[in-house]
Amino acid sequence: MLRVRPIVFTSRPEAWEPLLAALGMIKTVDDGGRREFDAGSGRLALQQVSPGAAEDGSTVFGVEIGDPAEFARRTVADGTRADVVDTPHGATVQVTAEDGFSFFADKAAHGAVCADADTALAVVGVWLTPGVERAAQELRNIGARPRRETPDGADFNAKNGGVLAVRAGDRPAGGGLECEYDGELDGLRERLASAGVAVRSEDGVLLLATPDGGELVVRRA
Repeated sequence: MLRVRPIVFTSRPEAWEPLLAALGMIKTVDDGGRREFDAGSGRLALQQVSPGAAEDGSTVFGVEIGDPAEFARRTVADGTRADVVDTPHGATVQVTAEDGFSFFADKAAHGAVCADADTALAVVGVWLTPGVERAAQELRNIGARPRRETPDGADFNAKNGGVLAVRAGDRPAGGGLECEYDGELDGLRERLASAGVAVRSEDGVLLLATPDGGELVVRRA
């Protein structure tokens, strides 16, 4: 199992909910400071933090998996470092790539995405790196399925939902929050605007103002 599920750390989770609802996501977890939202493909988590916290407004690359021990075994066998780590919330897997980028593959709290989510919307996890070719191989090693590759990047489908993207960058890091939409962006823009979401078009993509002062990018699938 492999599903895309980035985490947004925010001190304003309530303000995020109307935006995500207008995009077509459905809230499936509301547990104290943790909320999760399903798209038609992939999932997004909001983790509440205190105002002014260093991570407030940041997005962290992450995925969901089934069995941590089996995921780690397969990933290591395919050539990527993966360590099972015990946390207060159970076992997770820390994946460490050759370029030094590290992310967590957490055991999924619940299975299939909500059937009421907009099926045209997919959550995208972005990995920036100067070593695109090697990072693309690391994603193959965790079970991602190649979709398209260019000299400056590569996109992969996750078996259980979402898109993983590798893009050229000056240093290894997670990118910002992105989605793909398999439909007309003009129609989506009208839907967002009618819901009161500040949205603009630029270079063929939609840019949505987030409650944390950033932007959520929506590209045509």
